[in-house]
Amino acid sequence: MDRKYSILIATGLILALPLFLAGCASQIDAGVAKEAGSPGFWWGLWHGFIFPWSFIGSLFNPDIAVYAVPNRGGWYDFGFFLGVTVLGGGSFFGSKKSRS
Repeated sequence: MDRKYSILIATGLILALPLFLAGCASQIDAGVAKEAGSPGFWWGLWHGFIFPWSFIGSLFNPDIAVYAVPNRGGWYDFGFFLGVTVLGGGSFFGSKKSRS
C-alpha cells in the first residue's frame, strides 16, 4: 500500500506542476486592444493560414511579423489557431489515408 501511495503522490505532483505554471501565465495589457480596427477573429484566421509563408519571410525581413500585436485577445488567438491547424494544413498532413 505504501508504494501505491507514493506513486499516486508523484503522479499528482507531476500533473499539478503544469497547471500551476499555466495559472501564472497572463497576457500583457498592451497586447490586447478594444478598438474597432484592431485584428479580431477573421484577421487571426488569415494570419494563421499564411503563417508558413510569413515565418519564412520573417527570417529574412525584420519588418514581417507572424502574429499581430495588439489584437483583440482570445478571438484573435482562436482564429490564429484554426488558421494554422485547419487551413494551414496541420490536420491534413497529419492524417493517414487507409488503403483497403
